[in-house]
Amino acid sequence: MNYERFKKEHVLKIPEQPGVYRYFDKAGNILYVGKAKNLKKRVNSYFTKQNHQARIKLLVKKIDQIVVTIVKNEHDALLLENNLIKSLQPKYNVMLKDGKTYPFICIKNEAFPRVFLTRTRQDKGAIYLGPYTSITRVRAIMDFIKLLYPLRSCNYNLSPSNIKKGKFKICLEYHIGNCKGPCEGLQSEAEYLSKLEEIKDILNGKVYTVIHALKDQIKTAAGQYAFEEANRLKKQLEHLQKYQSKSIIVSPKLGALDVFAMKDTEQVAYVHYFKVVHGTIVSDHSISLIRKLEEKKERLLAMAIIEMRQRFHSTAKEIIVPFDPEIHLADAKISIPQKGNKKKLLDLCYKNALQYEISQTSRIEKFKQKRSRQEILKQLQKDFRMNVLPTCIECFDNSNIQGKFPVASMVQFTNAKPNKKNYRHYNIKTVTGANDFASMEEIVYRRYKRLLDEGKTLPSLILIDGGKGQLNAAIKSLKKLNLDGKITIASIAKKLEEIYFPNDSIPLHINKTSYSLKLLQQIRDEAHRFAITFHRYKRDKATLSTDLENIPGIGPKTAQLLLQHYRSVKKIQQTENTQIAKLIGPAKAEKIKAYYHKN
Repeated sequence: MNYERFKKEHVLKIPEQPGVYRYFDKAGNILYVGKAKNLKKRVNSYFTKQNHQARIKLLVKKIDQIVVTIVKNEHDALLLENNLIKSLQPKYNVMLKDGKTYPFICIKNEAFPRVFLTRTRQDKGAIYLGPYTSITRVRAIMDFIKLLYPLRSCNYNLSPSNIKKGKFKICLEYHIGNCKGPCEGLQSEAEYLSKLEEIKDILNGKVYTVIHALKDQIKTAAGQYAFEEANRLKKQLEHLQKYQSKSIIVSPKLGALDVFAMKDTEQVAYVHYFKVVHGTIVSDHSISLIRKLEEKKERLLAMAIIEMRQRFHSTAKEIIVPFDPEIHLADAKISIPQKGNKKKLLDLCYKNALQYEISQTSRIEKFKQKRSRQEILKQLQKDFRMNVLPTCIECFDNSNIQGKFPVASMVQFTNAKPNKKNYRHYNIKTVTGANDFASMEEIVYRRYKRLLDEGKTLPSLILIDGGKGQLNAAIKSLKKLNLDGKITIASIAKKLEEIYFPNDSIPLHINKTSYSLKLLQQIRDEAHRFAITFHRYKRDKATLSTDLENIPGIGPKTAQLLLQHYRSVKKIQQTENTQIAKLIGPAKAEKIKAYYHKN
């Protein structure tokens, strides 16, 4: 919309009053929702200012229709704007990153009210406490309440007439102490409701009120020589004091507060919120606000204040903030503390905002890495002309020195990342001497014979460390298992990084800078490392065992027992003779000492 059209259609119609404005494009799609103290001045500024940023200029070009809603004051404008942004999700508005549903504790509006956990608010007559940002925490609170107060969990209609008629019978919950049996009139409704008031006080942060009441009840019971009742109340008091010690208590003098802290970056504002009731932090939550039109930090903080107070049903008369959000609220004053308990509370809130930024940044970075890995796999799929994405790659390598201690390894990469729980070592069983081809044939056969027998998933790609010879050996095993042509298989030779495929004498050369080649090299090198490590372990173990077996009177079993216990010959030499004697006997221990002393 150009300025002339705006002037003709809207400039005289828009009032100079507080309200909310909405911009729509030609197709009727919502573009932007905003609030203003003076609608006419605010909307006019979009069309008259010349120094707008590029995104705002683009927004103005797309505007085809303007709708305004007049409200009583700025506070109402903030509330309406917040609700419209959440319901309409305009393209150019700040994006609030938080789409979760949070649990509440519900107290039903019924005779002998039930108390339970829920995520929906459907019963208009019920009391909902929360929301709670941690399901683990709210379940712990529910367990604590059940420990202190036996409440009914059945859904019977416990009206006085139904109880009098004897319609219901006590259940197992009564016999195990989780309920006092109101269904048979074993507990009065007055007593039940008094306990329910204590529960409400605890959930609303008034723990100290319940503690004082319990102390008075204990004194009364002791004065009446009802020592069993006094002891029961004392245990209840201990549980409550333990619960209170776990709560973050700032100062009971502070009363009810809302505390907001913000870590602002170029693209995102990370806001943390504390709900303080009677000096105790009863709720806290973090949100991130993603900028779309270079919004000022004051506007973002104002949006966070409105959103959190609505979501957590806060009626606190004071809001603690790090800077002026440039809003006026009819029901609360805004404070910027410089010292004292309120400043300490604000600093603690800011630390949580910083931690939220770190966690969110880390999560985004992990997502980028995951997306990057997917792109690498797609490139590898294209390079190898595969029908499926190579999400699971298994690579084999052999290791031996002149045919001695022949071993092999298999490593698995899932979604381009090492999956170490599926790494495997192999001792070569059927091959004598240095025969890499036969060794490769053996381990490939053993690996996939087992997967087939156990009905497990086969890999997308098999990679062999070596050239055509090793590849052909692996293919022989796949043919024996009737897997030839069903799994993509290739080998990668070390010197020129040549990649060979079955029935193709010309190797594939992938660009040296390609990330798909770098992935193959990483997998090949990991298989080689894993094989070499195992080979060294076998060789060192055999060498050490041979050295001990050279001692007259020390056989293979004794040598193995010593190495398992002391891990090295050097440790055996340094150990006192009496300690070795406890393991293998004094006679053998003396022979070992004499041997190493002599040599």
